[in-house]
Amino acid sequence: MEQDLFATFQTRALAAPDAPFLILPDLSVITYGAALARCGQMAGLFHAAGVHAGDRLAVQVEKSADALLTYLAAQCIGAVYLPLNTAYTPAEVRFFLSDAAPALFIHRPQDEAAMAALCDELGVPARLTLGAAGEGTLVPGLSAHGANPTPHAVGPQDLAAILYTSGTTGRSKGAMLTRANLASNAFTLKDYWRFSADDVLLHALPIFHTHGLFVATNITIAAGSAIILCPKFDVAELIRLMPRASVLMGVPTFYTRLLADPAFTRDLVAHMRLFVSGSAPLSAETHKEFSARTGHAILERYGMTETNMNTSNPYEGPRIPGSVGLPLPGVELRITDPDTGAVLPQGAVGGIEVRGPNVFKGYWQMPEKTAEELRADGFFITGDMGVVDAAGYVSIVGRAKDLIICGGFNVYPAEVEALIDAIPGIAESAVIGVPHPDMGEGVVAVVQARDAALDEAAVLAALQGELARFKQPRRVIFVPELPRNTMGKIQKKALREAHADLFAAKVN
Repeated sequence: MEQDLFATFQTRALAAPDAPFLILPDLSVITYGAALARCGQMAGLFHAAGVHAGDRLAVQVEKSADALLTYLAAQCIGAVYLPLNTAYTPAEVRFFLSDAAPALFIHRPQDEAAMAALCDELGVPARLTLGAAGEGTLVPGLSAHGANPTPHAVGPQDLAAILYTSGTTGRSKGAMLTRANLASNAFTLKDYWRFSADDVLLHALPIFHTHGLFVATNITIAAGSAIILCPKFDVAELIRLMPRASVLMGVPTFYTRLLADPAFTRDLVAHMRLFVSGSAPLSAETHKEFSARTGHAILERYGMTETNMNTSNPYEGPRIPGSVGLPLPGVELRITDPDTGAVLPQGAVGGIEVRGPNVFKGYWQMPEKTAEELRADGFFITGDMGVVDAAGYVSIVGRAKDLIICGGFNVYPAEVEALIDAIPGIAESAVIGVPHPDMGEGVVAVVQARDAALDEAAVLAALQGELARFKQPRRVIFVPELPRNTMGKIQKKALREAHADLFAAKVN
């Protein structure tokens, strides 16, 4: 394989072992050489735990240097990395473990009781625990293993990771990403965004998500540059550390909160090279306000779990507010009629389809769903609606499905609706996303109740232990009946319009 991310990481570590790789908030440094040695120990530990090439390795831990290195160690031994959102409840984790059947599950020490019982029930062969400060069983186990990794021989089409996504109906889908998928996207973006070994990326994104794990980390490795690794997004911390960085990658919420802080000034960011936004639409207003405040134009791009990045505003050239830019080199994009699949002319609104070396291999153990969304000619049906202008810039105008993006994370209404509908006293519900000044979209449940005594607090309380926080409704609105069309389908567009100003007055 011409380009492989772990091979690139190892080459960099051997050639420049003292070059900084991870810079922690206390400004201590983990060099490329030290990171490679740690990966070697982890690879040995994972192999001793029974993980072999092609096995799945599931991880649900807090962000830390060791947590990030589990990803590289998995790549070293040819395992398939399965990161899980730290907000997922045991009830949600149950599905992922049963579906992916990992050989090893790494989880937080504080989840020991729940996850031990779950793994025993599902027959997960091995577990390790890892806390944010290194507590748990993983770190003590490293000392028994050597620091010189021997990477497992891999091919470009071998799986590197499975990331679970979901549709608005049906069960979650495991998107299978190959070594070639990840490498092609990383090296393309490195060149497109002009990354070099001199860059320092301020990394405050989660590492269970495509943006923080693959875009941010993989580009850094491809360029041989460094990461300032923040455990979470915190405005004060970003402002403190920004003078040491050259690039920030974030979701729109990052930028709205930075703009709300008077300490975020033009002088603070005068040395910065690039600000990137993705995972959710960036408003034109935020784009313009940021430019006026800092003199920098945020670079917005468009990607998906199944494809990594597809388009980007240019590094040099107009970065157009409201547009996600041009197809990346090697990526083909077309607009089609969602019903017939016919290719539409330039300027027409339709379904976005993409093809390229970044596009995933298919859905784990779901050949029928793979065939539905991957056309015979290799184009992937994204489910997003868009338009391409005369200059080739792509704009997302909506979603063919009712996906909600809250703070950069996907929320699928059907999952939330099923739990609300199961609450005694609820007749039916419709979950929608409406504009939110901080989160991009706020989750709202519009419900029709059978029990007049049922209130918003009771519905929210019933969901607390069942859903990750970002999926939980921020408001519950009671209505006498839900609006429907002549076929009986709930009209979510009408609900979104009716409640569009719900969060306009304040951040909830």
